[in-house]
Amino acid sequence: MALHRKQLFFLFWILMPALFVTVQPLPAQTRKFTVVIDPGHGGKDPGAVGSSSKEKDIVLSVGLKLGKLIENNHPDVNVVYTRKDDRFVELNRRAAIANKAHADLFISLHCNALDRRRTSPQGVETFVLGLHRSKDNLDVAKAENSVIMYEEDYSVKYEGFNPNEPESYIIFEFMANEFLDRSVYFATMVQNQLVTNSKRINRNVRQAGFLVLREVAMPSVLVELGYISNREEEKYLKSGSGQSSLAASIYNGFKEYKREYDKKSYVFTNGGAQYPQSQGSQLSPEAVSGKEYRVQFLTSSRKYENGASVFKGLTPVDYYTDGKTYKYTYGRTTNPEESRKLLSKVRKNFKDAFIIEFENGERVK
Repeated sequence: MALHRKQLFFLFWILMPALFVTVQPLPAQTRKFTVVIDPGHGGKDPGAVGSSSKEKDIVLSVGLKLGKLIENNHPDVNVVYTRKDDRFVELNRRAAIANKAHADLFISLHCNALDRRRTSPQGVETFVLGLHRSKDNLDVAKAENSVIMYEEDYSVKYEGFNPNEPESYIIFEFMANEFLDRSVYFATMVQNQLVTNSKRINRNVRQAGFLVLREVAMPSVLVELGYISNREEEKYLKSGSGQSSLAASIYNGFKEYKREYDKKSYVFTNGGAQYPQSQGSQLSPEAVSGKEYRVQFLTSSRKYENGASVFKGLTPVDYYTDGKTYKYTYGRTTNPEESRKLLSKVRKNFKDAFIIEFENGERVK
């Protein structure tokens, strides 16, 4: 498909930071895990407006509650906020805050809305950066990206990007997000908790072109907590109990994600491996008796067959499931030293790979 000159120039603007600037993470041993909580909108930008509430107020309250849960339960985690009060923060500034903090995770909070002349739906959805595959996803991206119109000289700052023109979103077809798998994994954990714990209607994990996610150099999600344009759901969103439940559900997803992250800091003692506790998962085909080690290198909401290009030549590949998530592993050995050699091999293409332990065909809890 031919690109117009304006689109090519915008493509260059998007890719230029990746060509000339690399955000280098600090060594894991010398810093805390950092999570950035981004309550959307604020100040002169109210976000979506319901019959008696504003998006900016709801997401700020949920964000502060979420941060407090993390701070109270994880002394090893540094919580950074893009805003802690009712102030306007530009989109690129939100990303800059996260990148400057060398953050490990970025959580952007929002509320959805539709024209009240239509029957408004209900439910939660968690987005990761990507190409929207439906008009609904595009509409959500347009609504959240339109915040740039509150910024001075936005047409210059974002090189002609117009959130209301579908043509502007062509750029997301060219983007390869190196953090996509981890973003999808975290999004799945959060979405599952919002549905099962907060009893929200499930609108699934989705992909769309959000500017605020494009500029962050870490796994990231954008959570739409519900439809403020729906009277019943608005009542829930602005209630203290509703906000506390939403914050707790996102926290539960964070806790699971952090547990997986920590497993990459495994240590061997007396020939055995020690890992943090893990919640239930079951091995798929060809379970093996006895204790063995494997290298986990990929997490996805999709099921792939052996030989899939996403495995980058690794074969054969096994998988086990955790809820609706597929976790892919390579190699099987009863020797810890051999497992370290397998890890070195896998990390040539999957730098975040780590060792896990099975016993009698079951993941060690």
